[in-house]
Amino acid sequence: RPIAWISTLSVDGVGNLAPFSFYTVASGTPPMVLFVSVGNTDTLHNVRATGEFVVNVASDPMADLVNATSAHLPSDIDEAQAVGLVMEASTRVAPQRVADSPASIECRLVSATEAGDSTVVIGEVVAMTVDEAVLDGQHPRFDQMAPVSRLGDDEWGTPSRSVRRDRPD
Repeated sequence: RPIAWISTLSVDGVGNLAPFSFYTVASGTPPMVLFVSVGNTDTLHNVRATGEFVVNVASDPMADLVNATSAHLPSDIDEAQAVGLVMEASTRVAPQRVADSPASIECRLVSATEAGDSTVVIGEVVAMTVDEAVLDGQHPRFDQMAPVSRLGDDEWGTPSRSVRRDRPD
């Protein structure tokens, strides 16, 4: 499962950064993404209170920092500051984005729906930032983005290779 490294901001202005491995595209038009919060997390609380979040690509070079931000810290502690990450201003939403992430997706809350012990959060994409170093023309290169994924338990997936397959007519 690809990891969405979600940054939010509390109503008191405290940053929050946490990885979520239940994450995917929800709609192409309009563009929307979703992530699932298992339990009542600080991220979920902040998204419900402010209506905004940023999905930062969790890349292989930053995997140890991604993992470090999964620690259960008090809500008045900013995980990015705690692990020494540099954050920068987003373009359309208040939560900051991870400066060294190869791409970020700024979102506004569409819905937060209970599903068992979890909440499915859908956000409309209002801006995207992609580091030009990972682009081949207008398309991101998998090997340059180097996204990591969660396989289960304490196992993570790292990029190995990508292949092209033409779709049948």
